[in-house]
Amino acid sequence: MTHAVAYRAAILHSLDDPAKVGLEASYAYYPDGVLVVADGRVRDIGAAADVLARQPAELNVVEFNNKLITSGFIDTHVHFPQSEMIASYGEQLLDWLNNYTFPEERKFADPAHSARVAEFFLDQLLRNGTTTAMVFGTVHKASVDAFFQASDKRNMRMIAGKVMMDRHAPDFLLDTPESGYADSKELIERWHNKGRQLYAVTPRFAPTSSPEQLAEAGRLLAEYDGLYMQTHLSENKQEIAWVKSLFPEQKSYLDVYDHFGLLGDRSVFAHAIHLEEPEFDRMGGSNSVAAFCPTSNLFLGSGLFNLPRFEDYEVDVGLGTDVGAGTSFSMLQTISEAYKILQLQQHRLHPLKALYLATLGGARALRLDDKIGNLQVGKEADFIVLDLQATPLIKARIDNTSTLFEQLFVLMMLGDDRAIAETYIYGQRQYRRD
Repeated sequence: MTHAVAYRAAILHSLDDPAKVGLEASYAYYPDGVLVVADGRVRDIGAAADVLARQPAELNVVEFNNKLITSGFIDTHVHFPQSEMIASYGEQLLDWLNNYTFPEERKFADPAHSARVAEFFLDQLLRNGTTTAMVFGTVHKASVDAFFQASDKRNMRMIAGKVMMDRHAPDFLLDTPESGYADSKELIERWHNKGRQLYAVTPRFAPTSSPEQLAEAGRLLAEYDGLYMQTHLSENKQEIAWVKSLFPEQKSYLDVYDHFGLLGDRSVFAHAIHLEEPEFDRMGGSNSVAAFCPTSNLFLGSGLFNLPRFEDYEVDVGLGTDVGAGTSFSMLQTISEAYKILQLQQHRLHPLKALYLATLGGARALRLDDKIGNLQVGKEADFIVLDLQATPLIKARIDNTSTLFEQLFVLMMLGDDRAIAETYIYGQRQYRRD
């Protein structure tokens, strides 16, 4: 018999989008639950009495007190090379890129620097309960090689890509349409579907890629099955005006990407704050995805993401920390800011919807919900253990709750990396809070 381990605690995981099926059908909760893991996958899950009755008596059971097990968090937009420039003061998007981002990314020409930061970045994800992310590298091929080497070693399910950028940036960060294509092709053939690694074609955003380069990005997507595409869209009003001046023949910012064949089932557009009505319609019609990045949208003063409009057009949405414009690796803190952004627009983000966005919704957005996103039997066992007494304030507030929803909301409003007790990747513990 395969070696199996059972984990006993309160267990909560998302089953579907509350906006589509209602709150009651959207989750499963076991106040005293057991999760059985074998060979990196979920073998059984349910109420402790039921699950243990189905398992052999000698099964190893790990018990957690005052803890809540849920699926690992999924970050649909983040920049690993910006890990060490987080919290850079005082700019909006375009000046922030020129004054902080581009000088920082220059360092990633050095493979040793890339390798060190990749390890640090993955440590931060695990510390914050994030088990899968969609990740930007830099323009340097070495940055993505280093990232995938570090991720593959940890057996994490990750999506990443080399930035394609051939204009409107410092010379030391530019590639060409030809080299961007060739370097991306080499990385795709080395890493896409190697273990749990997946590749995303990554034009930074329309202003920094020539029409020729955007055409090469579309060519890559057409040449390989199952590739992703990640870029930025309508983050900042000044940026949008710039795009319209650079591409006057296209109807909108989104239409620029559409023209070059970059929309589709695995295309993830970060921000999408200032969309025009036809752009919502086209995103929904093309099955493209939006990444909601609350902390960076507030930090850079970019604007407020209108989640209900995306739901109206049936556009899948995931959450992104967007480090380093984003101000935390913590998905709990990201949810806290998302809640406030929707409050400002007279919309309420229910804690079950927030859980969905951070787990199964992210998996659906990344077309990985057959593998990750919840703890259904057969899924890859990426899960986290949340501490309901992580801080004196959280403990006091949890003690003063009467429902599961209140407890979940408290964790989301007051939680951060201290609330993550343990993080498991493919059934193996890879982080434990000291």
